Amino acid sequence: MKKESLDLVVRELLERSGSLAKIKLENNFPGNRIAGGKYSMGTHTITLYMEEIMKQCQQLFSSADRFLDYFTVVFAHELGHAEDTELEELANYLDSCITEQERCLTALKIEENAWAFAEKLLPDMDKAFMQKIIYHSLKPYREQLQVEPA
Repeated sequence: MKKESLDLVVRELLERSGSLAKIKLENNFPGNRIAGGKYSMGTHTITLYMEEIMKQCQQLFSSADRFLDYFTVVFAHELGHAEDTELEELANYLDSCITEQERCLTALKIEENAWAFAEKLLPDMDKAFMQKIIYHSLKPYREQLQVEPA
């Protein structure tokens, strides 16, 4: 994927969202999981991990043909975290949760907020494509709670 295409998506979504978050594109996530992106509240920075986004796209769609769309959806989701007015309060609450149920519900709410923002930011994105990504992203949270999607 050409860096120019990725940069164009980043510029377009930053402009559309009005976000002032800093954006970093890196090759690999430094942890043990396949995380496509990460938002840091402390520095108001979104880091996107190209190899992980590629792996996720291939795992979910058995192809990298829609990598740019997948990248766009992941970035919109991370912008959702960056622009979530409830995030700081939810993150603080997450740190103080006593039960595992509270932690799981709060983590799910954080993710659902970011996805709701992404959906509004990408009204022209293929709905089935985006819903499949959202479903699989939220699935582990819902499984912990044994909750089905609304």
